[in-house]
Amino acid sequence: MMKLVVFGATGNVGQQVVKQALEQGHEVTAFARNPLKLNIKHPKLTLFQGDVMESARVQQALQGQDIVVCTLGSGKKLTGTVRSQGTQNIILAMKKCGMKRLICQTTLGLGESWGSLNFYWKYIMFGFILRNVFADHQQQEETVKNSDLEWTIIRPAAFIEGECTGEYRHGFPGTDKTSKLKITHADVADFILKQLVDDFYLYQAPSLSY
Repeated sequence: MMKLVVFGATGNVGQQVVKQALEQGHEVTAFARNPLKLNIKHPKLTLFQGDVMESARVQQALQGQDIVVCTLGSGKKLTGTVRSQGTQNIILAMKKCGMKRLICQTTLGLGESWGSLNFYWKYIMFGFILRNVFADHQQQEETVKNSDLEWTIIRPAAFIEGECTGEYRHGFPGTDKTSKLKITHADVADFILKQLVDDFYLYQAPSLSY
């Protein structure tokens, strides 16, 4: 059993990570601007109120933790600037605390998967509106990759919702281009938690998508 701090704990994936981690017996610190939104009571759950831009609060939340899970969303509407800057703050705090393991979930739908087409279609449709978000997600991944941490980046295809219609294959889509595989938030959370004990994807960016 491990102690993990979840940044972005009230987001769609973050909530699932918290819930499923507690079910597996881990100790969880849920970091969010309003952690009460979780509406979860559990003896192994600690609610921690703060903003990822507050370096002192981030460092305080990291004390005594084993692993950091980062599921940040675009905190500033239409700009997404909190994602890359927030991740950078978390990494700096981890270094000060001597922590090494970071599992980072980004909504950037890139990679060798059909899911990337979904993001590009949205990107083309909304053009200038999403351009800053797209660039910020790229910066977030570069920030993680350039750190000296033990990292895994997980990319669910952007904006995908719906019930699971098949099996995700350990983070990668099937090779059959005609297959339709929808990934739920619970699937992403399940894959994130597998990384607590499986280091196969260290220094990689697996893509959960179609």
